[in-house]
Amino acid sequence: MRRLVCVILVLASLSFAQEQPPAAATTPTAAPADVKSVDAILSALYDVISGPAGKARDWNRFRSLFVPGARLIPLVQKKEGGYETRVMSPDDYVTRAQGAFDKQGFFEHEISRRTHRWSHLVEVFSVYESRHAADDAKPFARGINSIQLMYDGGRWWVVTILWQAETPQNRLPARLLAPQPRGAARKPRP
Repeated sequence: MRRLVCVILVLASLSFAQEQPPAAATTPTAAPADVKSVDAILSALYDVISGPAGKARDWNRFRSLFVPGARLIPLVQKKEGGYETRVMSPDDYVTRAQGAFDKQGFFEHEISRRTHRWSHLVEVFSVYESRHAADDAKPFARGINSIQLMYDGGRWWVVTILWQAETPQNRLPARLLAPQPRGAARKPRP
C-alpha cells in the first residue's frame, strides 16, 4: 500500500510539474523601480503600453511585469448578446497590440482606483481612459481593468488583468469614477 501511495505521489508531482508555466528565467528582469510597490507596477503597466502611432513599445519592460503564466483577458460583448473572454498571455497581447500601435496612437491612464489587499495578494479595480493622442479632449474608451497582483517578498508581479470597456448600455457608475476617499483603503505596502 505504501508503495502504491508513493507511485501515485510521484506521478502526481510529475503531472503538476508539466502543467507549470515556463521558468522565470524566460521573464526579462524588471527595473526595480517598476516593481517596488503597487503604485509603481501599475504606473509602469500604463506607461509601457502608451505612446504615439509608430512608437516602439518596450515589450521586454512589459513582459518583465508579469509572473510566468500570467493572463490578460478582455471581456468582449458578443454580437448575439452576452459576453465572452479572450484569454491571452503577455506575448499574445504584444502580438495583437503591436499592429494597432503601429497605425494609431494609444494612451491609457488610470482615473480612479479601488484596492483590496490581504497579505501578499492585491486586487485592484483600476478605472481607465484611453485616447489616441495624449492631448485628446475626450477619451475614445473607458472601462475597468481588474488587476490581480502578488508580492513574492522582493517585488510585485501582475498575475491577471481582466478588463471590460464601458458601453452606452453599460456605463461606469459615478462611485467608481470618483477618486477613492482618503482612508477608505489601507495604503498598499511595498
